[in-house]
Amino acid sequence: MKVKITNSIVIDENELIERFVRSSGSGGQNVNKVATAVQLRFDVKNSPSIPDYIRNKILNLSDSRLTKEGTIIIFADRHRTQELNRRDARERLFGLLRAATKIQKRRVKTKPTLTSKKKRLDKKAKRSNLKKLRTDKIQID
Repeated sequence: MKVKITNSIVIDENELIERFVRSSGSGGQNVNKVATAVQLRFDVKNSPSIPDYIRNKILNLSDSRLTKEGTIIIFADRHRTQELNRRDARERLFGLLRAATKIQKRRVKTKPTLTSKKKRLDKKAKRSNLKKLRTDKIQID
């Protein structure tokens, strides 16, 4: 089965490796018996589904979930059921991949307006004048 990330990116489910482990935290004896936490692995570096420009963008992220080998590891244990944790891990992975596909707009440099320059200079002149008055007072005393 294939999973659609964007219109141009479709990932085969065989590329996703899921491992179920025991969850930590509250849950009573259920935590000790049932492996509800999900560890989802996706090999970005060797995935044929990811275009090169997106692969490079993801591999250059400074994300703690990305290993040196180019694998994204997502650990999900927010919920008490395996299915909800599985869905949560997949949504987080797909969100990360979608975020990498978005192209940031280039910032257009702007210059300060004439009014803002004038206001800044007026404030400076007032502040300077205030400090000058203070030094004059000290010398009088």
